[in-house]
Amino acid sequence: MNPQPPGDAAASRDADTIRADIRSLVTEYCQLKFPDRPFEPGQAVPVAGRTFDAREVEHLVDSALDFWLTSGRFADTFERRFAARVGVRCASLVNSGSSANLVALAALTSPKLLGERLTRGDEVITVAAGFPTTVNPILQNNLVPVFVDVEHPETLATYNVDVERLEAGLSDRTRGVMLAHTLGNPFDCAAVADFCRQHDLWLVEDCCDALGAEYEGKHVGQFGDMATCSFYPAHHITMGEGGIVFTDSPRLEKLVKSFRDWGRDCWCEPGHDNTCGQRFDWQLGDLPHGYDHKYIYSHLGYNLKVTDMQAAVGVAQLDKLDRFVAARRRNFARLRRGLEPLQDIFVLPEPTPGSQPSWFGFPLSVRPTATFTRRDLVTHLDTLGIGTRQLFGGNLLRQPAYQGQPQRVAGELAGADYIMRHTFWLGVYPGLSEAHIDFVIDTITAFVRGVRSASG
Repeated sequence: MNPQPPGDAAASRDADTIRADIRSLVTEYCQLKFPDRPFEPGQAVPVAGRTFDAREVEHLVDSALDFWLTSGRFADTFERRFAARVGVRCASLVNSGSSANLVALAALTSPKLLGERLTRGDEVITVAAGFPTTVNPILQNNLVPVFVDVEHPETLATYNVDVERLEAGLSDRTRGVMLAHTLGNPFDCAAVADFCRQHDLWLVEDCCDALGAEYEGKHVGQFGDMATCSFYPAHHITMGEGGIVFTDSPRLEKLVKSFRDWGRDCWCEPGHDNTCGQRFDWQLGDLPHGYDHKYIYSHLGYNLKVTDMQAAVGVAQLDKLDRFVAARRRNFARLRRGLEPLQDIFVLPEPTPGSQPSWFGFPLSVRPTATFTRRDLVTHLDTLGIGTRQLFGGNLLRQPAYQGQPQRVAGELAGADYIMRHTFWLGVYPGLSEAHIDFVIDTITAFVRGVRSASG
C-alpha cells in the first residue's frame, strides 16, 4: 500500500484521534500484560534484563504508525538528547554496541585523516581481560592489539587497566589505545588520557557498560577522541539492539557516519537530498565532474544504521536513565554491605579513585585460599535461579579465537589470569528489588557457612 497525500482537516483530526486511542489502549494493555509482582524466594534472580513500562511500548507503536522503517525523527531526537546528556557535540546511532566499536576504530583508518590515520600493522594498546568486541575491531582493521594487564584484583579490585603497564606497551608502531570501563567502573581516565596526549595517540573509550558513570565530575566518553555505548537489553538503557558512537569532533563524526552508511561521502540524512547545495558539482577520485554525490564512496563501509522503531524505545528509556543508574548504585551498595563479612573468602569490588561508577554488575572473586571454587559457587547459585556471568572472556589470549592472531603482549598477565580463574559477577540492574538482593546475599552467606561447617 502506497502512502496517500493528506486529506482534509476532518480526516487529519480523525487520524490523530485514532492515534491517541491506540496509545491509550497500549497503556491499558501493558498494565494487564506486564504487572508488577513482588519477589518471592524460589523465583529467578536474573543477572540483567530490560526494565520498561507502557511509555516505551507507546513510543514503539507511535513509531510503527509512522511506518518510517529506517532512521527518522526518533533517531534524530535520541542522538541530540544523548549527546547533551553525556556532554559532547556529536552522537551517531548504530545497530549495536559491537558495531559502534567497529565503526569508531574504522573511522580512524580513513585516508581523510592523512598522516593521522591508522594503517595496516599499526599497534593499538588494549587489555587482555575484557569483552571480545573491544579487541576485535583492532584485528578487523588489520591492526595489531598490544595486550597489557589489569590491576590485580587482590591489590586493587577495579578490574580495569593497570595504567602503570601502559608505557611497557609502547613501541614505534603504537598509534592508539582502546579500552573499556569494566562493568561500569571507570578506568583511571586522567592517567590514560595524559598517556595518550603525551605520546600523540588516539583514544577510544568503550563505554558500553558504563552509561552514566563519571570520572572527576565528567561523564565517561569525554576523555577520548571517540566513545561508544550499547543498548542491548542487559545494558543501562535498551533499544533491544542498538549502539552509538559519540565524540566532540564533527570531523570524526562525519567519518563515523560514512563508515556506518556504506562508506558514502555524502552526509545527507535518510529522506534528504543536496544538503551541501552542490550534489551535482563534486569531483572525487577518477569520477567525472558532477557525479551524484549520493553515490560517491570514500571508504569501504558497512550498513549499520538503527531503525526508528528502536530509537523510539531509546527515547523513552533515556528519560529514565538517572533513575536506572541510581537503582544500580543502590543495589550494588546493598550487595557490598551484605557481603562485607565474607571478605576473607571474597575479593569485593572497589570503585576507581575519583570515579562515580554506574555499575553494570557486581564483580566478585573467590580467593584462591577458599575451600571452594568459583565453579562450586556459581553452580549452586544457578540451581537456585540466581544468575551469574563470568567476567566476559577472562584472559582473551586463552580464548580459541585469538590464538594465532597478530598480537603483542607487554609483560605478564597475572591479573587477567586471576579473573579468568576466580571472578564472576552478579546482577544489579533496576529490575531487582531489595528482596532480590537480600536473597542473593543470604544464599551466598548460607553457602559459605555450609562449606565451613562441612570442612569443620
